[in-house]
Amino acid sequence: MFLDRKKEKIFAALTGVTMLIAAWMVFFYLPEMKSGSGEVLDSSFRIFYFHLPIAFTSYMAFFIVFTASICELRQSSRKWDIIALSAAEVGVVFASLVLVTGSIWAKATWGWYWIWEPRLTTSFVLLLVYLSYLMLRQAVEEPERRARLAAVFGIIGFVSVPLSFFSVRIWRSAHPLMFGGSAYGSNGGGLEGSSLQLTLLVNIIAFILLFFTMLSCRVRNEEMKEKIEDMQSLRY
Repeated sequence: MFLDRKKEKIFAALTGVTMLIAAWMVFFYLPEMKSGSGEVLDSSFRIFYFHLPIAFTSYMAFFIVFTASICELRQSSRKWDIIALSAAEVGVVFASLVLVTGSIWAKATWGWYWIWEPRLTTSFVLLLVYLSYLMLRQAVEEPERRARLAAVFGIIGFVSVPLSFFSVRIWRSAHPLMFGGSAYGSNGGGLEGSSLQLTLLVNIIAFILLFFTMLSCRVRNEEMKEKIEDMQSLRY
């Protein structure tokens, strides 16, 4: 549906090279990072260059679930149901990594792996929403009914994405705000310097490529699974 086998291998190789370049930039290309007061930041801050791209990619994955769910309800096409399922599964992996990398950063910054502040809490809720989406799909056996119910859930559940994204801006939060300002007047820290911005951009591209590589593989596996089930039903 996405890429044929040959193109998928080429795309995977491109993803691997980009990921290696992104990792090299984080650990060897970045200059010594300092806070606004001039204090040298601990090296643990470098996890930000993984954490933010992973979070962005998870939001993109769930937006694809949302879009594919709308298309499924409008067209009742199996391909959109497969895309929604595949994007949700890959998105859950990225959403889990958001919590893991965020907890590591929180430990270094606040001294605790977890505090119930708005961004961490809404990110956890976001993960639970899409885990529930996958559980719903497992609970319904009839394909057409499962596709419709999952599509409705995928559309309604997308509310958790903007809620997570804007949580830092809406409520008082210990989570740093990198861009823009919040409702309480606190400004984002920003990224000053071309090397920092370039490193972040390359990492965002790398994780987007990784997402689409994983999505393509997952879609192909789901299509193969469906073909095998169809062949088995014909035999019996």
